[in-house]
Amino acid sequence: MTKARESQIDLSQTPWYHLVNRCVRRAYLCGVDSISGQNYEHRRAWIEQRIMQLANVFAIDIAAYAIMNNHYHLVARVNQEKAQAWSNLEVLQAWTQLFASNITVQQYLQSPETADEAIVKQVNDMADIYRKRLYDISWFMRVLNESIARMANKEDQVTGHFWEGRFKSQALLDEKALLSVMAYVDLNPVRANIALSLEDSDFTTIQRRIKNTEDFPEPALVTQEKPCEVINQQQKLENAFLQRLDQIPRASLMAFDANALNNQQIPFAKPDYIEFVNYLGQALHPYKKGFLSSTQKPNPLMQKYKLTPEIINVICQGKLLKSFGAAIGDIKSLQRHQAHQQVKYQKGSGVAKMMYG
Repeated sequence: MTKARESQIDLSQTPWYHLVNRCVRRAYLCGVDSISGQNYEHRRAWIEQRIMQLANVFAIDIAAYAIMNNHYHLVARVNQEKAQAWSNLEVLQAWTQLFASNITVQQYLQSPETADEAIVKQVNDMADIYRKRLYDISWFMRVLNESIARMANKEDQVTGHFWEGRFKSQALLDEKALLSVMAYVDLNPVRANIALSLEDSDFTTIQRRIKNTEDFPEPALVTQEKPCEVINQQQKLENAFLQRLDQIPRASLMAFDANALNNQQIPFAKPDYIEFVNYLGQALHPYKKGFLSSTQKPNPLMQKYKLTPEIINVICQGKLLKSFGAAIGDIKSLQRHQAHQQVKYQKGSGVAKMMYG
């Protein structure tokens, strides 16, 4: 039986998660439809912008992403500490950037210092609910996917499901898992042979890391109604929702901290990580066309995490993600995850023995 998503996202085990979502049937997220010839390339900017806008509202930080033709990957860290440090007023202000508030919240936000005791109690109860949602991956993905689906369906003049189903998630239980999955995500365009280099891998974090553009400019997308367009009430609500999103500034990508002094940053040196991704990209994949030309030797991260050629081969061939199930980590971490999730079988034990010894 499929488990509820909230039971699979377990912050007591790890704040790090690999997330994937795919379009339904032949729907195109981005790229060019080879049958119709329709170009959907502009949708890459949609989803990149939405990811980073929502990261500015939610207490969820983005370490890596890759936006492909019919799916996207995210590596995210849930920043529960940040959300718990917000005041109730900050929580309400964040939530109302996304959703229209009720009259009570509107009145409180207009003049919080003059609100009476009954209103304060009511809005504080609401803030407790909203705070939990603002560090909830399911809510983050819900808003992201819903906004993209509405924009795509409107553009295609269709209704119905745009996404194949609910998103897939993998808990990353240690630094080796985090490093391996981030590199796998960043190499997606190269492996798919739609980019010949990391610098040419558009709409990936590795391209931004190399070009030092981890900070984003102000939002460029604006959802506008056509001047003479006749729309119903539901469409007006949808447009208002998208227009609220359009006004949100974009967050920056997570920074690196090789000394691990800040547990809210990526625990590698940025140059070492880029060099590691480049090294992985040089390996040939038996079922993929793309690879990078060989220019570098193994780097410090391979030595630190004891990544042998056999392990690199597993990562490069995509077996890492397929061989593991809901979590990636060593045997003991997987066993703890299995016990905490109360499942009878934890996929990935065989690969974990090879990766971690």
